[in-house]
Amino acid sequence: MSKVMKKIIAFCFMAVLTIAMIPQTIKADEATDAKKAVYVQVPQDWENPCVWAWDDDGNNAFEAWPGEEMDADSANEGWYYIWVPTWVNHVIVNANDGNVQTAEQVLDGEKDCWITVTDADNAEVTYDKQTTGETPEYVEKFAIHAKVDAGWENPCLWAWSAPDGTNAFEAWPGMEMKQDDNGWYTAKAPIWVNSIIVNANEGSVQTDDISIDAAEVWVTVDADGKADFSYTDPDKAEVANITVHVITPSDWDAPCLWAWSAPDGTNAFASWPGEALEEGENGWLIKEVPGWVNSIIVNGNEGSVQTSDISVDTGKDIWLVVKDADNFEVSYEEPQVDEAAEPATEAPAETAEAGNNNSAPIVIGIVVIAVAVVIIVVVAKKNAKNK
Repeated sequence: MSKVMKKIIAFCFMAVLTIAMIPQTIKADEATDAKKAVYVQVPQDWENPCVWAWDDDGNNAFEAWPGEEMDADSANEGWYYIWVPTWVNHVIVNANDGNVQTAEQVLDGEKDCWITVTDADNAEVTYDKQTTGETPEYVEKFAIHAKVDAGWENPCLWAWSAPDGTNAFEAWPGMEMKQDDNGWYTAKAPIWVNSIIVNANEGSVQTDDISIDAAEVWVTVDADGKADFSYTDPDKAEVANITVHVITPSDWDAPCLWAWSAPDGTNAFASWPGEALEEGENGWLIKEVPGWVNSIIVNGNEGSVQTSDISVDTGKDIWLVVKDADNFEVSYEEPQVDEAAEPATEAPAETAEAGNNNSAPIVIGIVVIAVAVVIIVVVAKKNAKNK
């Protein structure tokens, strides 16, 4: 083998190795935890403003609507701020438990921004600083949930770091906890907190000191202040997973399932259109979801066709026959499917691979190798001709 051909083969080998690394590089970039600050000024009657945030692909920054509550900027009266991932480029500002909101606001790149909300229909985004002083440092927080006795009014969270005694909040009784739709109260504390007290009635009743890990926690408190806690939601941990069985129209390519819990809005999947339905038995497509799910949407064609919101019973396997976007039938036992109903067919290999992020590098690799083969043939012919 000639030196030229050896160099060409070595080049091809290095090119293929480089291509094989592309998906890992993309994955690493997507996993970045970089943050940017979003400042918001809202009308005086907008209480407890929150931000809902996502990107062009439908990836949500927060688990459930109305999103993350903003912190008041003590140095700039009337302004609130929140840190969001730098990949976020769409936000909605809302308040009053999500009952008032702006339209979608489109953000530019990874820059900090300032949004002035005049009313629900008028909001202006700028990247010119509108506040004085330095932007408060980003501090990661975790959620602390508490379920208290009915006699405990306006529960608050007191939190600190032991043994050094650094307090998370300025003064007792601490941060007022916000009541959720499911009967729990919630507040957030900095990630360095490892000790908490839940208290109520202006701090006149309280639990003992509770030592915890810096992870989302659920605390159950009885009338006497005795507390138990868990790192899994007790309301959801008791419900076993269920299986959703679906038949979709034959022209719905790559059907997916979107599932959540209403009214709290906890999503089963990270981003729209959800997760792909898998091939099951008897022509059904299936997907296992948490047993607490009570609302689903089936969609296809990359989320461009879908059913309406479908309310279902919790804790029960589901059989859903979708005839079209507006017509479907739900049952909790496997029905006799009408022969006229056409189960979804598996997409051809070419179509299935088109939505796979790894397909492009493979195609590029094939092209590189093909070009290299042509070069080798040409060089070989030249060498043969010159002999």
